[in-house]
Amino acid sequence: MADKTRTAHAHVDFEDIGPDTHGQPRRVAASKSGVVATAHHLATEAGVEMLEAGGNAFDAAVAAAFALGVCEPAASGLGGQTMMLLHHAGMRKTIALDGSSRAPNRATTDVLSNSRLLRGYKGTTVPSTPATLDYALKRYGTFDLARVLKPAIRLAREGYRISELQRTLIRRMRKQLQKGPAAEFFLREGSKSYPVGSIFRQPVLAKTLRRLARHGVEDFYIGRIAKLIHEDMVRNDGLIRDDDLAQIPHPIERRPLTCRFMGGRAFTFPPPAAGQTLIEMLNVYQELPPRYQNPDTPRGAVAIAEVMRRAFLDRQDRPFDPHFFPQVSAEMMRKPEYAKLVARQIRRRIKSRGETTHLSVMDKDNNAVALTQSIESVYGSCVATPELGFLYNNYLNAFEYQDISHPYYLRPNAVPWASVAPTIIFRGSKPWLAIGSPGSERITSSIFQVLLRLQNYSPFAAVDAPRLHCSLEGKVSLEIARIRSDIPEALSQFGYEIDERDPYSFYMGCVQLVMRERDRYIGVADPRRDGSASGPRR
Repeated sequence: MADKTRTAHAHVDFEDIGPDTHGQPRRVAASKSGVVATAHHLATEAGVEMLEAGGNAFDAAVAAAFALGVCEPAASGLGGQTMMLLHHAGMRKTIALDGSSRAPNRATTDVLSNSRLLRGYKGTTVPSTPATLDYALKRYGTFDLARVLKPAIRLAREGYRISELQRTLIRRMRKQLQKGPAAEFFLREGSKSYPVGSIFRQPVLAKTLRRLARHGVEDFYIGRIAKLIHEDMVRNDGLIRDDDLAQIPHPIERRPLTCRFMGGRAFTFPPPAAGQTLIEMLNVYQELPPRYQNPDTPRGAVAIAEVMRRAFLDRQDRPFDPHFFPQVSAEMMRKPEYAKLVARQIRRRIKSRGETTHLSVMDKDNNAVALTQSIESVYGSCVATPELGFLYNNYLNAFEYQDISHPYYLRPNAVPWASVAPTIIFRGSKPWLAIGSPGSERITSSIFQVLLRLQNYSPFAAVDAPRLHCSLEGKVSLEIARIRSDIPEALSQFGYEIDERDPYSFYMGCVQLVMRERDRYIGVADPRRDGSASGPRR
């Protein structure tokens, strides 16, 4: 084994321990007592720990979500926002828990310019993840906050191994991180990337999490943590102040959107999320003839690209040229009659020629959670309060800055547009499947392809299969080495621009799926990132 070395550091401990000897995370799991699938195997273990201790799916989801903020900091954390779709079997209710963050009171268009690369303190909305997870736990869980925070605190204190993916992301964002105090947390000696297999510890974040466990989430918004955030924002010309934090961004319980699919009923997230786009994709797909429904054939790939693009063109929550692509109403997007019309148009045309994380949980009582959370871009705003140790989001980038009539025009206390679509599908009165993905605009297209493949594939094969994504502009991204060689040619013939991506591309989402199968539960973690699936051992 390589000699151990330690670099003293003000905020992060580093230990070079050589390669990981534990092998690859388990991507598929089965258990009679519930299952957890997340984008990092240590967060999965945190959720399973709750189930084994007698907790329910909501305890497990909250514990796993806090843990993801520690071991997947490029994607989520205390400084971000969280959306949860959940089904409580005992209450017989399915709700969308809208945990949108809020624009600060001082965030106006005359203060900010619209930039797709907005970073730094001015890019940050009021974080809502702590408030959302605390609400879900108090309302639907059985454990207290201190109990579910234990795994996250342990991970921050003891550390975890840097993966190849994490090293790649750190190297990609190194220059941005170096510009501010986040470098002290996420770069070795403030300037270097961490080697694969090294142990990454976050003692400052562990201290913050311990404070939350002792004093409650209110401390984040009206206590000592809030004071430190306020002071740091003032020092660095940020927009968040103590009065913003004191308006605690409690989540809102909303009615999910729904449609029929695969002999069951799908429930997904309403605006400000993108569930209506997913519903249009599912409705249109079901109206296509069988010969157009196989994405592994040239004709099927073209049809799927057409379905995706049409759904994106019909979106209400993204601006585009109304003279070229007229928008339709949100209600019309979800109607089967409209789906039949779009399917006919697609058939005629063929004949003529976003970082985020997700987790899914089910327990033995048929409670289910699909949870997506984010700090928006990879490493969010790339800044962090030195005394607290977590990254802030850059969700002010997700607002409209020009069109005052737009539903997500920037104004104080407004919520940003989101592309997430956590989804639960029922068969009968019980949840059959909980699913979701990160990936910005690729979220709905990733979920859509897994759902349609589940009709003929095993759960793991459906998640593992190669993906495509069609953008609003008609660019089709493909995991090129894993698809038939005649598919790109077929897409090109219909005017699509081909964007070649690596096999198992980070860009193509990361689906986490849990499924009820007779007397047991199946979990699948997408091999495109560092996730795993697991269930209680008893």
